[in-house]
Amino acid sequence: MRRRDVLSEHPARFVVAVFVLAILAGTLLLLLPFSSADGGSTTVIEAAFTATSAVCVTGLVVVDTGTHWSGFGQGVILALIELGGIGFMTIASLILLAVSRRLGLRQTMVTKTERGALALGDVRKVLVRLAVITVSVQTVVALWLAIRLVGSYGESFSSALWSGAFHSISAFNNAGFSLYSDSLTIVRSDPGVMLAIMGAIIVGGLGFPVLADLDSRFLRRGNTQRRSIAQRWDGLTLHSKVTLTTTAALLVLGAVVLGALEWANPATMGHMDTGEKVLNSTFASVTPRTAGFNTVPVGDMEPASLLVTTVLMFIGAGSAGTSGGIKVGTFAILAMVIWSELRGEREPTGFRRTIPTSTQRQAVTVALLAVALVVGGATALLMSSDTELGEALFETVSAFGTVGLSTGVTPSLHAWDDLVLMALMLIGRVGPITLGAALVLRRRPTVSRVPEEAPLIG
Repeated sequence: MRRRDVLSEHPARFVVAVFVLAILAGTLLLLLPFSSADGGSTTVIEAAFTATSAVCVTGLVVVDTGTHWSGFGQGVILALIELGGIGFMTIASLILLAVSRRLGLRQTMVTKTERGALALGDVRKVLVRLAVITVSVQTVVALWLAIRLVGSYGESFSSALWSGAFHSISAFNNAGFSLYSDSLTIVRSDPGVMLAIMGAIIVGGLGFPVLADLDSRFLRRGNTQRRSIAQRWDGLTLHSKVTLTTTAALLVLGAVVLGALEWANPATMGHMDTGEKVLNSTFASVTPRTAGFNTVPVGDMEPASLLVTTVLMFIGAGSAGTSGGIKVGTFAILAMVIWSELRGEREPTGFRRTIPTSTQRQAVTVALLAVALVVGGATALLMSSDTELGEALFETVSAFGTVGLSTGVTPSLHAWDDLVLMALMLIGRVGPITLGAALVLRRRPTVSRVPEEAPLIG
């Protein structure tokens, strides 16, 4: 079978295969003696875990990124982050263009689930502009961080430039890798650095379809000159409206709740002034959207805060971007379904649009598969390690949501536990539907239908 036929017959399997090959290549590179700072103390599991975490833009680590890896090793990690985040989505879009004429309906829907609402004919047109947006945001944030690190923290220019570039790319790709042992605790009192990091996280987490839609409606000259902001908002796709509004609501709600819970906690925000508390509460709400940075010790947070953070990690950010989780679109659709059912409405609606039944089924499938994976992963950790229920659940959701936040137990887990988290990171990145389709995809059409009967619900 020709390569083109393989892609068109099993695109989901190709997606999974690309991720696995990237992880294998990253593992081999990180095992090289000059990838580690001391010249060769990296184990296979450490290299494989780091490569998986980088390609899946998660940020969970078993060794310290800033001290264990050499400049070359850090460069490999950064390349894997870019490949697993922005690079992979671009490659996937190009592959989809190449085989779109030969895709059947099922394969098209599977690929569209991961790619989002961007139409096939639009992909070629927006790739260049999205590349410009990506490079521009990462470059501006990197330079700004470098300037701040030189001026306010006394780092050398070369060190600050490398650190700025590393954290900018890591933030935009929602990866959560940091060169500092305590993540971003060093800058938690610096609004300039914190806001830049948060901005990169949010923009990168919106997803390619939303960025393309915003670019088309708000940035292109023709639309900005002829239409008001309200008209341009009305012209956005339903996917963009749902993603933007749900993202904003979750960010505000998360900041308020986490701020209230941690306001007096002396181990986290209790010793901060009011402005610093507000800043760090907002950051604590932004980073669970699969970014993974932290400015306060996660393990010292209140149990209620850990639960709220776990929920935010499980939801994630936008579809078809650098984020993980079930995605805010899935969460919003489920909320619409519940609301319409409570009101006795026939069909769920949002922004004057009816949500198709197929989309509702996809949302339910993604959510239930995610719950099953998280529960299974947490159970595996509880059976083979000394972690408690809260810790196991937090780590597994962080892995599945490709977040990277940790209560501090990840470096002490056994090799089996690392393999469980690696599997969750891979599944969380490629998506449960894509992985399931890659394993059980069939091409036989349904030619009959069995009798219909409704079981009792509730």
